[in-house]
Amino acid sequence: MNTIRRTFDLDTSIDARLRALAAERGQDEAAVLAQALALLDSVVEIDAPDIAEDRQRLERFNRSREAVPLHEVKAWVESWGCDHELPAPSPRRLG
Repeated sequence: MNTIRRTFDLDTSIDARLRALAAERGQDEAAVLAQALALLDSVVEIDAPDIAEDRQRLERFNRSREAVPLHEVKAWVESWGCDHELPAPSPRRLG
């Protein structure tokens, strides 16, 4: 296997988690990262339409600044099936 040395910065909590996972598995950190990347590749296709659609939505948001705040979406979802279900929140210009 050909290897390449890389140097990058990690948040201290991510580094701690990476070290813990490596210790639990008896592997080095590079092996854990390689497995995590393989898992990510197995569930996310970077060139798939869903990623392109996400990028288009982000570009649209960046132009319009219209969105629904997360706390409003959460409140709406939590109201589903209740006696006083909330109407779906409407997008509006943010920030």
